[in-house]
Amino acid sequence: MKQLSIALLSVLFSITSAHTQTKDIAEIKHLMQQSATDWNNANLDGFMALYDTAATFMFSTGPVGLEKMRANYERGFFKDGKPIQQLRFEDLEVRMLGTDHALLTGKFVLWGNNLPDRKGIYSLVFVKRNGSWKILHDHSS
Repeated sequence: MKQLSIALLSVLFSITSAHTQTKDIAEIKHLMQQSATDWNNANLDGFMALYDTAATFMFSTGPVGLEKMRANYERGFFKDGKPIQQLRFEDLEVRMLGTDHALLTGKFVLWGNNLPDRKGIYSLVFVKRNGSWKILHDHSS
C-alpha cells in the first residue's frame, strides 16, 4: 500500500510539473510576441520591460547592461522615436532549465519600410522573479 501511495504521488507530481512547464513555455512565447508588438507600436519602453534589471546583452566587445542595450536600439533601429522596420520572431523554442530559468532560441526578422529584411538568430536566458518571466541575458546575431 505504501509503494502504491508513493507511485501515485510521483505520477501526480509529474503531471503537475509537466502542466507548469507547458504553462511557462506558453507564457514566455506570449511575452516575446507582446515585445514584438511593443516594438512595432514604437513602444521601446514596453519592449525593454521584458528585460530584467540585471540583464546583459552580448556585444562583440563583451556583455553590456540595459543602458547601452537601449542606446544601441535607439541609435541603430529607431528614428524619431519610431522603429525603422517592423519586428517579428520565428521558430521560438523554449527549453526549461529548472523551475525558474529557461532558454529561448529563435530567429528575428526586421522587415518593411522598403528596406531589405534583416534577419538573425538569438538565444535568451529567462529568469522567473516574483512570478514574472524576464530576460536575463540576450545573445543575438
